[in-house]
Amino acid sequence: MASFSFGTGNAAKLLRLPLYAAGRIGTLIVPRGRTWVFGCGAGIGDGALALLREAQAQGHRTLWLVRSPREQADARALGIRTRRRDGIRGWWATARAEVIVVTHGLGDVNRYGSTDGFVVQLWHGIPLKRIGLDSPVTAQVPARLPGAALLRRLLTVAYRGAAQRIRVLPAASHRSRGRLESAFGLGDDRVVVTGEPRVDVLSAGTPGERRAAATTLLTRTGPLLPQQRVLLYAPTWRDGAADPAVPDAAQWVRIVRMLEQHDAILFIRSHPLGEGSYSPPWSSGRVRMLNSELLPDVTPALPRVDLLVTDYSSMAYDVGLLAMPVVYLAPDVDDYARERGFYGRYEDVAGDDYARDWDGAIEQIDAVLGDDDVRAERAERSAALSEDMHAYRDGRNAHRVYRSIRARGIPAPKGAR
Repeated sequence: MASFSFGTGNAAKLLRLPLYAAGRIGTLIVPRGRTWVFGCGAGIGDGALALLREAQAQGHRTLWLVRSPREQADARALGIRTRRRDGIRGWWATARAEVIVVTHGLGDVNRYGSTDGFVVQLWHGIPLKRIGLDSPVTAQVPARLPGAALLRRLLTVAYRGAAQRIRVLPAASHRSRGRLESAFGLGDDRVVVTGEPRVDVLSAGTPGERRAAATTLLTRTGPLLPQQRVLLYAPTWRDGAADPAVPDAAQWVRIVRMLEQHDAILFIRSHPLGEGSYSPPWSSGRVRMLNSELLPDVTPALPRVDLLVTDYSSMAYDVGLLAMPVVYLAPDVDDYARERGFYGRYEDVAGDDYARDWDGAIEQIDAVLGDDDVRAERAERSAALSEDMHAYRDGRNAHRVYRSIRARGIPAPKGAR
């Protein structure tokens, strides 16, 4: 069952309005320091980790605000200084931060301490589905609330105001920049084409090094033999609604049979905010869960994946950096287009041959794994999509973002040349 929706989240924000006001008063009094503070809604990883490493290499003092003991342990294993996000100490760290780095929203750090801060919003993928001000769900509230229409207008104004705190918002390309400018209501002086730090890991090092590191991550679920094919299924979030793509018992039989035929492992990566019931009705080592608790950031694991299955995930743009074949499975595309919307047509990304159910997806997966020509065609299509959406592929996106931050008045650390 999904764990979060925009409606319930926005209702909670309305109840916290007095805390926002108190936090704003506090940040007007507390002077900013020299520490860069980081947070990420998905855990220790994503673009925030890449930029933190760059800031550390440049000599800046950094601090990661964690939400749980698990995040604290993950950060400390990487040698990252931490502090709990919530409470007075988290507020103080955010209110004193020289630079505030987030990937999802201001709630990645202490939301009450970010007023008037220098906010870097890295976001967490090239938008395919509409986000922010472009999406009707962003200001959604439960219909049963009194004055729901007025509350939606209030939330839209508040969202637009919060977005104006963003000083740097990296874009993967000029096409992506236009979507981000529209979604956040920002101009091109703040949305900069630097490439996304989150995908640096897909370009840095040699292919062999990337594959070895990715294999290590995936073996957290169990053994993975060198010759075994790896499939990754990554459905996106339905904003609290049930996922219509969960296979039935007969489809599970076909899926496992196909995996056995090709000696493949299927990793299922449900969205962190909407874990689905993707377990076959019997135990099968061919199907493994790869949830966010086990692996907060899936991007470093992609070099070991041979094929991606997804619906509307921005991961479809990222895997093209690896020329990875993609099979699109979108059973609710018409409803999703009407309720959430896309940037452009879905067919512009997925093609006209996307599957509408698991039976169709299994046929396409079987063809990709069993026919070299089909696999090459899908890989070429994936690479072409990525070429259109990623301006850089040199592993230096985090460095370009860092230079953009410095160019906007953030000084070099003391003692730096």
